[in-house]
Amino acid sequence: MDKPNTLWNAWKRNAESEPGRDAIVHWIAGEEPFRWTFKSIFEAAKKFSSFIHNCGIKKGEVCAIIIRHNANLYPLYMGISRTGALPAILAYPNPRLHPDKFRQGLEGMAQRSGLDYILTERELEPIIRPLIEKPGSTIRNVFFPLEWDLTKPADESLDEEIESIAGSVKETDYFLVQHSSGTTGLQKPIAITHKALLEHVDICNEALKVTGQDKVVSWLPLYHDMGLIGAFHIPLASGLTSIHISPFEWILAPVLLVEAITKEKATMCYMPNFAYNFLAEKIPAEELEGIDLGSMRLLINGAEPIRSESHEKFLDQFVKYNFNPLALASVYGMAELTLALTYSEPGKPLTTLRLDRNKLSEGRVKFADENSVIRTCISCGKLIKGADARIVDVNRRELPDGFVGEISVKSVSMFEGYRNYPEKTAEVMQDGWYFTGDYGFKINDEFYVIGRKKDIIIVAGKNLYPEDIEETVNQLEGIIPGRVIAFGEEDPELGTEKVSVVAETKLESEKEKNVLRVEILKAGMSIDVNINKVYLAPPRWLIKSSAGKPSRKANKERLISGEDPLIWSR
Repeated sequence: MDKPNTLWNAWKRNAESEPGRDAIVHWIAGEEPFRWTFKSIFEAAKKFSSFIHNCGIKKGEVCAIIIRHNANLYPLYMGISRTGALPAILAYPNPRLHPDKFRQGLEGMAQRSGLDYILTERELEPIIRPLIEKPGSTIRNVFFPLEWDLTKPADESLDEEIESIAGSVKETDYFLVQHSSGTTGLQKPIAITHKALLEHVDICNEALKVTGQDKVVSWLPLYHDMGLIGAFHIPLASGLTSIHISPFEWILAPVLLVEAITKEKATMCYMPNFAYNFLAEKIPAEELEGIDLGSMRLLINGAEPIRSESHEKFLDQFVKYNFNPLALASVYGMAELTLALTYSEPGKPLTTLRLDRNKLSEGRVKFADENSVIRTCISCGKLIKGADARIVDVNRRELPDGFVGEISVKSVSMFEGYRNYPEKTAEVMQDGWYFTGDYGFKINDEFYVIGRKKDIIIVAGKNLYPEDIEETVNQLEGIIPGRVIAFGEEDPELGTEKVSVVAETKLESEKEKNVLRVEILKAGMSIDVNINKVYLAPPRWLIKSSAGKPSRKANKERLISGEDPLIWSR
């Protein structure tokens, strides 16, 4: 069979060749999962496309989908694509987010992405409708696709008309818009073509040694590239089954993931580093009875720096449930590359380096000795086919192996620039290279990511990586795991930065808080870092990025503004 040139044709091929195979297993806590076969989801997508077409939505227009975990979200997405329009999944607003804040963020995103239509749930209409009526808004209308009646028989002449539109789509046409991670309103729109995504599907499958027997399981939100591309698009285009769990349900009941792995015999899963700790620490032993993770071939760590301690905690908890330690894997990538730049080799131990932390802060890789303050770095793997990367200095000149610098990249599936954002594109693109803003180094063709360029704290000329400080503070009793940020605050008198830490805690008495502050200061000293200020915050205080991680920039600005003072100590 000829290789499909668009995603719609790839889905059609799978519907014809594997009609009865599970395409998507929609997992709901406490219920039997809803199962879409490749044929049934394809037929549902065709029905959705008729409604989309009748709404006046045209080829090339952007449809933002703001819908919670729902079985009809997947064929709706596919139906939008059939009409030649561009689907873009956005995060459903957290109930704690003020409607005005959500509206402002959506408006800012719309101005950049050129959002034409919003497809959402009825309860958001009062928030979104004013945006449509506002002069100069790009948003033309709002629709409620979960209310559409899919039981009506298809109009054959209309179906032929839409199929003709789908057939006119070229491989070089844009297929989707996804947004880079960031706080609401600051996310950068990235348009990806059919060609780039289909090439990426083949390349990733080759790198991960995917077979027709693989099944992908995920709790990741579909507005994040690992969830959208890794867990949704790659399996759906490849004819593989994927199992999708609500991110909100997973946070409340992390056992859902291991239950799904056990029952569906899943083989692959992407997760950010914090999830390894979360799974190891938050599932009561009695909930793990009958769990069997022996089917897992790849548990891929990505989206944030990888911590060896997180892997160790996970293994300590789950090896006894038949999890194979060699299934631990890693990825480094970004939405700008569609998904991945590097993968570790499947079935092989992850390369782990014990380095001198102080030398690393000076920009050089030196293996630790008995006198070193140690930082353990885990490899993100080697370049995938069609990709290239180099480590560069502040002048964007290439550095040799063993030196720390910014990671610059290019690939066959790379974006062409941020949509409607030429000034931001000019900042990060030069001569076909994308400058990621990530700091790392390369050793023996393997890449290691250690932090974000903009987040680096410079104290008296010494580079400190906030990830190191956060990791150390996170180990303390009384800290809510994963709810710590470190950042630099300017000290005009000294002409340099000082280190500040914000940590969420459930402690309430002043005595307990004072003890915790001292422990945080000691934790900094243990890695040769002087923490100047400690802010203790109540649970859920920290602002998160769209990727679900506490945002250093947004929280720093919130503190400095003084809008929401916290108790702190020097």
